[in-house]
Amino acid sequence: MSDPIKIPATAKEIIKHKRTGKVYASKVDFDTDVANPNTDTTVDDFRQDLEIKVTKVTMGAETKK
Repeated sequence: MSDPIKIPATAKEIIKHKRTGKVYASKVDFDTDVANPNTDTTVDDFRQDLEIKVTKVTMGAETKK
């Protein structure tokens, strides 16, 4: 069995408020907003996305001319 192909990629976690679309720098910042009595943010407003960017990879054999 051959080794698996490794494709260069980067992953970015995105923490958002479901209702407002506000993007937080981290889960800790979201939790701080939930704990803040001056906002109506609840744990149900939590949204987490993962953005993956893959480097362009060319695969396959080239034919000699």
